[in-house]
Amino acid sequence: MGRKGNHKKKEYHRELISTGPTVAGCDEAGRGCLAGPVVAAAVILPEDFNHPLLNDSKQLTEKRRNQLREIIEKEAIAWAVAMVDNREIDKINILNASIKAMHLAIAQLNPAPISLLVDGNRFHPYKNLKHQCIVKGDATYQCIAAASVLAKTHRDQWMKSKHSEYPCYGWDQNKGYPTKKHRQAIEQFGVSPLHRISFKLTEIQLKIDFH
Repeated sequence: MGRKGNHKKKEYHRELISTGPTVAGCDEAGRGCLAGPVVAAAVILPEDFNHPLLNDSKQLTEKRRNQLREIIEKEAIAWAVAMVDNREIDKINILNASIKAMHLAIAQLNPAPISLLVDGNRFHPYKNLKHQCIVKGDATYQCIAAASVLAKTHRDQWMKSKHSEYPCYGWDQNKGYPTKKHRQAIEQFGVSPLHRISFKLTEIQLKIDFH
């Protein structure tokens, strides 16, 4: 049964991929951050698009990501980026916020896709589009990798733009991720309006057994 299931999964991937330039890859960035929005991207690439350096954005240097962003935004059939802010994350939780951001990005695509390849293992159906969730899909499919790059670079750019307003947290370096210095800054200076208060923000909170 396991082999049969895997076979069906691979066939379904081929069914989606075979639709060529009507498949949108979807991914997000910033789920694990302590501050700022979660950002998602959706990308439709030409059927013959192939870039040897395009991979999961986390495996690339910042310089390489920015170079690839220019290429993707120039050569994609359609691309879109959307964000859900920290206040909404606190209201609906980070998983729902991530999926909402993906839906907002997909809604902007023109032309619209007829099927979706989504990085990860959780997604809420979008309208009547077929979708397939793929764990580590950003390391397998170029359209997902492209979405990963756009989500990451757009989010990093946004966090850097907020650094001058809140320089004590070091967002120009950590982009809102939970580094030790970031947590220490929260303990010293308190939270900013951009922090996710539903997250465990400080070292003290991490040491407390809430259960």
